[in-house]
Amino acid sequence: MGRLLVPLGLGFAFLYLPILLMVVVSFNDSRMVTSLTGFSTRWYASLWSNAPLMEALFLSLRIAAVAATMATILGVLAGFALARFGRFRGRGGFAGMMAAPLVMPEVITGLSLLLLFVALEAAFGFPAGRGAGTVAIAHATFGAAYVAVVVQSRLSDMDLSLEEAAMDLGARPWRVFATITLPLIAPAVAAGWLLAFTLSLDDLVVASFVSGPGASTLPMVVFSAVRLGLTPELYALATVLIGAVGGALVLAFVVLRRRDRGASLP
Repeated sequence: MGRLLVPLGLGFAFLYLPILLMVVVSFNDSRMVTSLTGFSTRWYASLWSNAPLMEALFLSLRIAAVAATMATILGVLAGFALARFGRFRGRGGFAGMMAAPLVMPEVITGLSLLLLFVALEAAFGFPAGRGAGTVAIAHATFGAAYVAVVVQSRLSDMDLSLEEAAMDLGARPWRVFATITLPLIAPAVAAGWLLAFTLSLDDLVVASFVSGPGASTLPMVVFSAVRLGLTPELYALATVLIGAVGGALVLAFVVLRRRDRGASLP
């Protein structure tokens, strides 16, 4: 056991020490990373007054929420079709289409979506230019593939006896799906939504292809800022995001623990 702790500790240190260092630097009074002159929170105040960064952050959050919702709807339908409709005609092509965004290079995905939007605008006038809407649609296209994988896996492992019993009692298929299937796969749907939200919030390559003026997402703004030099505001922003994610994880852990305790009570 002791022999395993050393490589395990080194692995965790390699992953988390840079993050810890970034958090420490975000509270440094000096602008220089190599000079720790004292504790200060002025970079967080400076971050709040940094209009480009804050606008990009809120824009990315809105795009991620919309894209994750669209991806969840499409992914649930696709996962249900792949898990429950058997070997229907065209299943192989449909499954390949859903799996393509998982293995396709992001450069190819971004370029193909850009060409698609240009062709649609020339033919139908929609979308009228590139902006937040095209970024959300693009993120939903590859996010749906991840949601479909999660939902299909959950449906494949689910016991069909409850659904069959409901149909034997006269429930229509849509009623069975709404009252039995959907609640049972709700954790997978929530996990798919969170995964799609994270992928959208983190994407840089695809957004760079399909965005337009005034629709620069947070990764695009951060990437542009890094090319000119790192600033303490970026460390503060990353620390805020880490705190938000950590708080959400702690809250989820507390909720699940209370639910398990309630379920174990007689």
